[in-house]
Amino acid sequence: MDQIQEKPSKEVDIYRDTWVRFLGYANEVGEAFRALVPVSAVWATYAVATVYVSADAVDKGKKAAVEHGDNPGKTTKVAVAVVDTFVWQALASVAIPGFTINRVCAASLYLLGRTTRLPLSVRKWTTTAIGLSTIPFIIHPIDRGVDFLLDSSLRKVYGQSAGERHD
Repeated sequence: MDQIQEKPSKEVDIYRDTWVRFLGYANEVGEAFRALVPVSAVWATYAVATVYVSADAVDKGKKAAVEHGDNPGKTTKVAVAVVDTFVWQALASVAIPGFTINRVCAASLYLLGRTTRLPLSVRKWTTTAIGLSTIPFIIHPIDRGVDFLLDSSLRKVYGQSAGERHD
C-alpha cells in the first residue's frame, strides 16, 4: 500500500498571502488618481494603507507573543516584532511608494503639458495610467532598499538578524 505523505501546510499570513495585501497599495493608487479626484480621496487611500500597516504590525506582535510564551524577554521580542514590521511597512508600503508615484505623476503631467497639445482631461488620464503602470515596477526595488536600510540601521540597534525579519 502506498502511503501518501502529508506535507505540513504553511500558515497563511492574511496580511501577506491574501487579497488584504493589496490594501497596502491603496495610497499608490490614490496618488496615481490625484489629478482626477479630490485630495480628500487621496488622503483616504493613505488612511486605508495606514490601517493595513498598523494591523500587520499588531498581528506580528501577537504572533511573537504566542511564539515566546512566558519566556524572559518576551516583551522586548514583541516590541521588536511590532516596531520592525511597522517601520518596514510604513516605509516600503506607504511613504516611499507614495512619494515615488506622486513625483512620477507630477513629472508626467508637467511634461505632457509642456510637450503636447493634448486636452487637460487626456493629460490627467494619461498621467493616471502612467502612475498605475509604474506601481509594479517600483515594489521590489523599494522593498529591497528598505531591507537594506533597516538591516544597516534599526535592525542593528536591536540585534535582529536577516532571517528573523518580520517584514
